Formats: sequence, C-alpha cells, structure tokens
Amino acid sequence: MGVRRFGRVNWLGVTTLCKREIYRFMAVWTQTVAAPLVTAGLFLAVFSLAIGPTRGQVMGVPYVNFLAPGLLMMTVIQNAFANTSSSLVIAKVQGNIVDTLMPPLSAGELVAGYVIGGMARGVFVAIAILLAMVLFLGMGVAHPLWALIFALLGGAFMAGLGMIAGIYAAKFDQMAAITNFVITPLSFLSGTFYSVESLPKALQVITHFNPIFYLIDGMRYGVLGTSDSSAWLGLSVCGASTAAILGLCWHWLRRGYRLKA
Repeated sequence: MGVRRFGRVNWLGVTTLCKREIYRFMAVWTQTVAAPLVTAGLFLAVFSLAIGPTRGQVMGVPYVNFLAPGLLMMTVIQNAFANTSSSLVIAKVQGNIVDTLMPPLSAGELVAGYVIGGMARGVFVAIAILLAMVLFLGMGVAHPLWALIFALLGGAFMAGLGMIAGIYAAKFDQMAAITNFVITPLSFLSGTFYSVESLPKALQVITHFNPIFYLIDGMRYGVLGTSDSSAWLGLSVCGASTAAILGLCWHWLRRGYRLKA
C-alpha cells in the first residue's frame, strides 16, 4: 500500500471537517449556545425556588450550589450528543452524506472531526454556564483541571454516542426515540438533581453502572471539591467508556455501516 498523498494524517481534511461542524452550530448560536444557557438557568431557578429553601445542605454545600455543576455537565453532554447526531442524520436524510464520505479521510479522521466539533459545542456551553455560576451564584472552581478533564471527556463520550445514534438512525423519528428513551433518562437519572447516597441500595448499584453518573460526579468534584465517588474511579470509567464508544464509531465508519448503499 502506497503512502497517502496527504501523509499519515490528513490534517487539512480533519481541520476542515472540524470547522464545518463548529460553523454549523455557531450559525444558529441562539439555538445551540444561548438556549441551553437559558434552560439551565430555568432549571436552577425552579429547583432553588421550589426546593432550595427547605432542602438544606447537600454534601456540605447549599442545594443550589450542589445542583449547578450537575446542570453544567448535563447541558454539555446533551449538546455534544445533539451536535454529532443531528449532523449525521440530516446528512443522511438529505442525501449529502456522500460529501463527507468521498474526501480522502480515513475512518479515524472522520471520527476526530465529528467528535471535536461536538466537544467544541459542549465546551462553548460549559464556559457560558460557568461564567453565569461565578457571576450570579458567586461560585468558584475547586479543582479547575479536574473540571476541564471531565468536561472534555463528557463531550467526547457523548459526541461519540451521538455518532453511533446518527449512524444507526435512518430518519428523524428514530433519532428522537433514541434521544427521548435513552439519552434523556440516562442524563436525568445520573445524580444531577440529587446525591446517589440518598437512593435505596439497589438503585445506588444501578446508578453506578451509568457512565453519565461519573461525568456528573466528576464535574461536581471539579467545581465543589466533593463527590459521591472517587474522581480517579470516575476518570477510569469515563476514559474506558469513551475509548469503547469511539472504537465502535471507527469500526462502523470503516465498514460504512448504514452509511453506504
């Protein structure tokens, strides 16, 4: 097999795909960046008004402060998933997925381009929410490096999961079903609004099999300095889960599964 014209890695192609994915969501920033910020703010306002005054402290901090990092991570992962899944499904439905498959990009380069685009959207939203937390709640970040690591891991994991959903789904109805019956329940039942220590033992065990729990818990550790489980355990689980998801993305793209007629 000869040497590729663009070298071992087609950096120009990967960069172009990344830019396309970023420009795609920035063109409608009111929907992709501003709207999630408003939604997170509404969640925070509703829960703080309805539960906050009577809830007391959770993990040694006021309930609103406990809630904020979970909402931040939940918004990040939902947006990362939405970016890659919508991009692939729209391309398949419109019939222009061939424009992505024809350029001299390997399966790994395609995965990198899509995932970085999804991570960028998640990070953009994370920065906006973090600034709001600092300005309006007076919160700081206990462990900035841990918060950044889990934000990037969460974006990569859910962007990869979005690719799998986008490749598998043949139409918008199927994509909506995956989002509503898989992604949303996993996000909401991952300890975003409560500490898992308050759950019955059986539910605690089930929750610990949910990778999103470790993302939420890891972000909470990064921001507050406290968590339900070890940050190192969360890093290991999230790292392994992300590697497995991205490996499946690479395998499906290499085979052209549900992409090539």
